Amino acid sequence: MSVKVAQMTAKELQKMIGATVEEKLLELLGDPDRGLKIKKSLQKRLLRQKKEVSLGQRGEKLDSVAKRLNIY
Repeated sequence: MSVKVAQMTAKELQKMIGATVEEKLLELLGDPDRGLKIKKSLQKRLLRQKKEVSLGQRGEKLDSVAKRLNIY
């Protein structure tokens, strides 16, 4: 299916341009993380977080983190 630019909304055009730019950058520069290994501890943490989010659990509030790190 072919869609003319004149028929696209601004959001659709922006999304298409963004995807095209990202695709071209990856083609030219490659994936900077390619070949890197994820540590088991990070992998476990990411999987745990993914599960918690899917169950509707949310993380710590930004204000709390900022205060804890003394950057607020």
